[in-house]
Amino acid sequence: MKESYNRAKIMNHIMTIVFYIVAGFFLLLLVSFAGYVIIHGFEGFHISLLSFDRNGIGNQLFNTIYLVFLSLFVSVPIGVLAGIYMAEYAKKNAFTTFIRICIETLSSLPSIVVGLFGYLVFILMTGSKWNLMAGAMAVSILTLPLICTVTEDALKSLPKEYKDGSFGVGATHWQTIIHVLIPASMKRIMTGVILAAGRGFGEAAVLLYTAGMSTDINWTNWNLSSPSCPLNPFRPGETLALHIWSSRTEAIMPNAAQIANFSSAILMILVFAFSIGARILGSHFDSNSSSRKETKIDKEPVQTLLQSKY
Repeated sequence: MKESYNRAKIMNHIMTIVFYIVAGFFLLLLVSFAGYVIIHGFEGFHISLLSFDRNGIGNQLFNTIYLVFLSLFVSVPIGVLAGIYMAEYAKKNAFTTFIRICIETLSSLPSIVVGLFGYLVFILMTGSKWNLMAGAMAVSILTLPLICTVTEDALKSLPKEYKDGSFGVGATHWQTIIHVLIPASMKRIMTGVILAAGRGFGEAAVLLYTAGMSTDINWTNWNLSSPSCPLNPFRPGETLALHIWSSRTEAIMPNAAQIANFSSAILMILVFAFSIGARILGSHFDSNSSSRKETKIDKEPVQTLLQSKY
């Protein structure tokens, strides 16, 4: 028996070492990739690359951020509400099963297919030209399943004591969802939003058919009906991902490769900064939702939450 225990102990040490090696290799791969992109991106850097003229990427950077926020403005409310329905209201029947199949199918659609769908529906059927709102709607189709699934999983993973404690102090089901369950799962929901935003930052095929590739922005024109107004969501706009593709495939400028590399580095830094900001925001909501300890769950944090609202 002692020999069997020793073998198990040795195997445990071996597997621990293997896991550390795999984790270290994965971390090294990520750091190497990020370092390569950033180092090569900032080779020969000049401040003019951040300008808003034709040789800079200022307009593309603004278009990228603006389009991502437009897409989140559409997908986050719908995705979170759909996740709440699936977690709290949907019953196990054929209709719910059909909805889950649709969500899984939608999440696995190739982006080029969604781009063509967006072109047919948001451009041709509406009789409009390429515009940022059409691109945001198309990107929202790709991110909706992710936000819905993450929200559903986050709500289902909460301990049952949360709902029981809330009902015990007289809260309704909807009050429990809004003031107890959502704040308690905000950190995980924000993770889904981060992943959705990351997809919006990096999409190119979808936006090629919907948002267009124009960089004409007049920063002195703030008439929202003008096609050159920066905040007009119905104007065409090239994003950083599209700019990288066009610089590598169609550009005739002598420094096209440098611009593409710099755009790649800026895009990576932008996604990283957005992820950190969203994490901080999620942690802020999580810390304000309750003062509970992870090792002990009772009615007190739920009562504290509800008393702060009523």
